[in-house]
Amino acid sequence: TYERMGLTAIPMRAASGPIGGDNTHGFLVLAATGESEVFFDSAVTDLKLGNREVDYDDRAAVAAVCQEFTTLYARTDETHDQALFDAIPEERRKVARGIEVGQIFYFGTKYSESMGATVVTPDGTKVPVEMGSHGIGVSRLLGAIIEASHDDKGIIWPEGVTPFPVGIVNLKQGDAAADAACEGLYKALALCGLEALYDDRDERAGAKFATMDLIGLPWRITVGPRGLANGVVEVTSRRSGLSEEMTPADAVAKIAAIYETV
Repeated sequence: TYERMGLTAIPMRAASGPIGGDNTHGFLVLAATGESEVFFDSAVTDLKLGNREVDYDDRAAVAAVCQEFTTLYARTDETHDQALFDAIPEERRKVARGIEVGQIFYFGTKYSESMGATVVTPDGTKVPVEMGSHGIGVSRLLGAIIEASHDDKGIIWPEGVTPFPVGIVNLKQGDAAADAACEGLYKALALCGLEALYDDRDERAGAKFATMDLIGLPWRITVGPRGLANGVVEVTSRRSGLSEEMTPADAVAKIAAIYETV
């Protein structure tokens, strides 16, 4: 979930607080403005589930994934153990700040016993239900994403959560060819299920670029009379800043292909 939002959320042993349970992990995104001080083995930032398929009916397979993601040292200041931290090779010891974006709790039978919540096992035995919970801080995720993905020009939205997949900048509003090309791009992208943000203001090119950078859409298609005279538009990545000229049809195909995998 966090990877799809462009976040590296590190599972860290945390305090359970009043909710209870003796085993809980918070998911924290590293950020200088984070509310928590965190201590971790730098190797934990390389852990990625990616597109790995996990059979959640296979207890051993699930346990192996959990062990992989929780064995390396990673703790908030509330549960930090200096002796364990000192045992990590010095070059891998990291101290930073983090924003908590989610937390998972294991309650065991703490609540089920008091509620009389039971389940019957295959051998007919009635036992208390093992319980847990996982919460995600939806409202604070936006701030965490921006903290983790921005530069001095503005936001850099990851494709998975961007408000618009691409922006279209018309360099010469009122030019018949440029206007027609922009409208064509907008409609072609819409047919692919993508709603573009079309900047058709009568503004200088620099102002339009600055606005797009501030908003931070992942991709920008720039349309101008000079490029159209050569049959091309310019596609720019907000994250890398790299631009590529291609035909309008190829630009639509490129953007559509990117979002097919998001």
